[in-house]
This record gives sequence, structure tokens and C-alpha cells, in this order.
Amino acid sequence: MKIGYFDCFSGASGDMILGSLIDAGFSISDLQKELTKLDVSGYTIRSDRKEKKGIWGTQFQVDVSDHHHHRGLKDIVKLIDDSRLPDGIKQKSKMIFENLAGAEAKIHNKPVDEIHFHEVGAVDSIVDIVGAVIGLDFMRIESIVTSKIHVGTGFLNCAHGTLPVPPPATLELLKEVPVYSTGIEEELVTPTGAAILSTLSKHFGSFPPMQIEQIGYGLGQKDLPIPNLLRLCIGKVDEQNDEDRVQLIETNIDDMNPQFYEYIMESLFAKGAKDVFLIPIIMKKNRPGVVINVIAGPDQVQNLIDILFHETTTLGIRISEIKKRQILKREIHTVSTRWGEAKVKIRMVRENQKMVSPEYEDCKRIAQKNKLPIGKIYEEIKREAEKQLKIKS
Repeated sequence: MKIGYFDCFSGASGDMILGSLIDAGFSISDLQKELTKLDVSGYTIRSDRKEKKGIWGTQFQVDVSDHHHHRGLKDIVKLIDDSRLPDGIKQKSKMIFENLAGAEAKIHNKPVDEIHFHEVGAVDSIVDIVGAVIGLDFMRIESIVTSKIHVGTGFLNCAHGTLPVPPPATLELLKEVPVYSTGIEEELVTPTGAAILSTLSKHFGSFPPMQIEQIGYGLGQKDLPIPNLLRLCIGKVDEQNDEDRVQLIETNIDDMNPQFYEYIMESLFAKGAKDVFLIPIIMKKNRPGVVINVIAGPDQVQNLIDILFHETTTLGIRISEIKKRQILKREIHTVSTRWGEAKVKIRMVRENQKMVSPEYEDCKRIAQKNKLPIGKIYEEIKREAEKQLKIKS
């Protein structure tokens, strides 16, 4: 699988993202050709090779004429829908604009439909956002990973007055995204850059294991104490394993009826826990206890914490991020057996090697109904699945 890793050591903006793509090999003539499929005029685009602090890269720029109408989210969505762009590019572009408008609406306490993009900025944003999606598609990048994002600090002057850095809309877009500042008093991340990366990135963190094939540097407009560049690394990763970003929730219990654990585990799974497991421990004064461990995606953490506080006797919960979790690709199939249909899980162990695991609940149901040993049911379903799905044992 081909992935792109955005290294945001100096922040990110829409023009820096496009600059890095062009520097990595995306043709600006292809970008111009694809952008003509949008009914937008009154602008020109250009790219120049320049250097920042001794590092050469590509600076992308949109030059816009002075006479443009304000555009709201509905206008931009219609503009994209009416274009001749491929459906996949349309969908991703609209998602980015919807997230950007949603952040602006929340900050300004207005309905999304009342949010209007600045008359010049609207054209600039359309080119940057749609252009970035086009570039990622042309470079055949299937998955995006982004580093921790350097956001800067201080204040900036804009149409809304003096705002803190990062601007409120940018910070809203960067929820659940790891960020940091080294004290550089500049706006390093723009709302457009934040919208593109937060919408399209699979996860955020350190450099993923990959075989690098192309590198691009997108130059920012400002001169900073550090190189004002966005680095894009494009390469291949092993397709057999996926990675995701998860957090570990854990709490110690020593004063609860142990019969409650089954109910609590079922409740946690129902609310989206990826895994729940119990570890026996010895606590102070030699009291036996249990650690409840829950693995969850970032979006589910608070719901799961609420269950633990509501359903257990705990007074405190620990939360830590698991920086990297590799998971095997898997598929669920339904196979026919002499007892009816049953589900099996197929794990992709390595290239051309698959392993079959019948689903326990189906095995249990068939065993109880037919009064047969569950082990016999399991083995026969496994053999049938290997036969029907043509998998070598």
C-alpha cells in the first residue's frame, strides 16, 4: 500500500501541502487541467523552486483577481457537485469544506449555512483543498499519516480582529490531534491546512515503518527561525498489517461483587471498546483485586470512562495513549454447514497465508441446538470454510 507521511515540523497550510505534492512529482500542468473541471475563474496558479534555510523545495501560490463573490458552504458544495471531477475527489473535497465550515460555525456561534468564506480566500481555499485532494489521488497515495503538528504561538490580525495563535477555528479542527509549540510567534497552521490534514489523515504520530520512494518539500510564505517547510514522504508499507491509534483505560477494583464483571464487560463492548480484559492483582494490605483494562479509539474514551464510573466502585481511572498498535487485516465470511449458516473470521497472517477462526457464538448456538461437543462443531466449520473459501490449512 502506498502512503504519504506529512512531517509538520514547521506547521502546514493549503499551499504548503500542494507545494510538497508538486515537489514530490505531481505535475502542476495536471493540476491546472483538473482544476478546469471546476467552474471557477479569475485566478492563476504557479510554482517556484526556492530555498528556506538551505533546503530547496517548491513554493505554490494562487494569484486571485479582486472581483469575486462571497461563497457559503452550500455554494461550494454545489460547485464541487456540478464539476466534472471524479466522485471520490468530490466526496473528500466536500468533507474538508464541511469540517472547515463546522469549525467556523461553532467558534462564531452561527448555523453552518450562515458561514461565508472570504471573497478572495474562498477561491484560494477551493484551489488549495480540491487541488490537494487531486494531487493525493494523482500520486496514488492510499493512506495519509501526519506527524505531531507545530502550531506556533502569539497573536495575529485578521478580519475578525486580533486573535490568538492558533486561531480558534484552527484549534477546533485540531481536536484529538497531537500538537506542540516551541514558542515561535507566528501562525504556523492555517485553517485550510488543519482542515485538509485532520479530515484525510488516518492517524497522527511518529514516522511509520515504510520504504520511502519520493520526498517533497512545500515552502511556506514566511521566513522563520526554522526552515519554513512541510515535508512529504511517499512510500510503501506492508499491506498485511494495519495500524490504528488507540488508548488504554485502566482502573483497579478490590471491593466489588465479581459477578458484575461480565455485565460491565458487555456494556463496554456495546459502547465501542475494541478489547476488554481483567488482570488479577494484590493490592495494599494483601487485598486481592482486579485491573479492568479497556482498549478504545479516541472517540470512544469518554463514553467508556462514564460506564466505569457508573457501573463500578472505582474512584479513579488511568488513561494512556498506545503510540502504535499493529493489527492483522481480517474479513468476516458466512459459510454453509450441515447445521445451517455460520460465520468465520479470516486473518491475513502474511502474503498468501490466511487462517480461519469460526465465530464462537455461532459454534455455541449450533452445539446447544444439536447437543454436540462444541469442539467438534468448531473443527467441522473450520474445514468447511477452508474448503468453500479455498484456503489451505
